[in-house]
Amino acid sequence: MTNFTPEDLLLYLYKETSSKKTLAIEKALEKDWTLREKLSVLKASMQRLDKITESPRTEVVLNVLNHAREQAAQEVQ
Repeated sequence: MTNFTPEDLLLYLYKETSSKKTLAIEKALEKDWTLREKLSVLKASMQRLDKITESPRTEVVLNVLNHAREQAAQEVQ
């Protein structure tokens, strides 16, 4: 039996594995419950990551804009 790394499973989840590797992973998933568990954990993590929305604080955005404005003013002089 082939050992698959978490990276292999991530590539599989994102459909970035070759057809040969995809087939090998699917075959292994049929027989190996620990591999199925690992895939399940990765899939759940992937779904949680997809739901995360982050936005910068207003203060940070204003600081960046002020810095850009100051830099532009210095370049003009």
